[in-house]
Amino acid sequence: MTELVARSLARIERLDPRLCAFIDVWEDEALERARTVDRRLPLAGLPFAVKGPAGIRSYAAERLIAAGAVPVGSTAVPGPGTYWQTWGRGRHGRTVNPYRADRTPGGSSAGSAVAVAAGMVPLATGSDGAGSVRIPAAWCGVFGLKTTNGLLPSPDRTGLASAGILARSAARARPYLRAVLGTDDPARDRVHDPAEDPAAPALPVPAVYSPDLGYARPDPEVAAVVRAAVRRLVTAGVVRLVRPEGAGGPKAPHAPHEPHAPHTPHDPSAPAGPFVLLDPREAWTTVRGGDPSGDAWARAVEVRAENDRRLDALFARTPLLLTPVTPNRPHGHEGPGALYSTALTWAFNLSGHPAASIPAGFTADGCPVGLHLVAARGADAALLDMAAAAERHAAS
Repeated sequence: MTELVARSLARIERLDPRLCAFIDVWEDEALERARTVDRRLPLAGLPFAVKGPAGIRSYAAERLIAAGAVPVGSTAVPGPGTYWQTWGRGRHGRTVNPYRADRTPGGSSAGSAVAVAAGMVPLATGSDGAGSVRIPAAWCGVFGLKTTNGLLPSPDRTGLASAGILARSAARARPYLRAVLGTDDPARDRVHDPAEDPAAPALPVPAVYSPDLGYARPDPEVAAVVRAAVRRLVTAGVVRLVRPEGAGGPKAPHAPHEPHAPHTPHDPSAPAGPFVLLDPREAWTTVRGGDPSGDAWARAVEVRAENDRRLDALFARTPLLLTPVTPNRPHGHEGPGALYSTALTWAFNLSGHPAASIPAGFTADGCPVGLHLVAARGADAALLDMAAAAERHAAS
């Protein structure tokens, strides 16, 4: 049982001085755990990393350890003064994107995403309050899942943050979800081809595609990469695009906090009547602030209720919503400027829906792009199955 852990520790020793994914590495403790773990446990000897200095005390980490997995270290999160800049700071310095060292890996689960992308660990825990699992997953070219809000214990008193996981693929994340949710279907963890999985979703999955949710302004090249990924899923028979009748509303004005973002042209992949939400930026900020008094809170309640109504109507008719994960590609370490990388993710922290990122491809300058998959509340296992089916065809 020590071989996997020893291999993981060796890769960390070799790669982490350059990538700076880890705050701390527990080499002696990890090897001892691997030597003494009960081999009958479902995840016996599987190395994993935890997000941040407090990650080892999280519910997800406790469940993974109880299933026999071995924590090898804690991963980097943003340091002081990095508001909205989303890079991490590890024991060797600033955490860098494994594809472009001059770009951020995204955050706040920065080190977890880098550790998985570089093969230092097969999976890592994360938490997601505005996109903190999905954004680094997208920008590091790995799978990331935000679970349904409230499904697992969270220390976040606002209710916006939920537990998540980063893994090399959706298929490889199945043992994690099974361990933390307490479901028991170990045979499915050994299925590598979703087409051979008897519990796989019936294809094609009806899906709604929204390139901007009605208010974001994606970088045209990011939008093109995601559009091409959606087309590949349609061509492969994985999804069937449907019109979101009754789920949307009038096209929302573009967000005033993105005044310089280029306009997204008409998207031929999207059916007529695209799905739109109200821009959740102010509502998310108000809820995060935690002050339930004043006009801002009343407006936040209204926006949240209206977006919930639209999402409830959508998921009553179709099981899957597709969008880009971010409107922008990974930015430099100086920060994102006027753009909000969270523009397309934080709506689902407000609504509580499970959401995932799978690799969609790359921009011309070598930056990974993520495809965002969102499902009904509580449909985490179904979302994981849909992501496993989609990831075989989404990236070029």
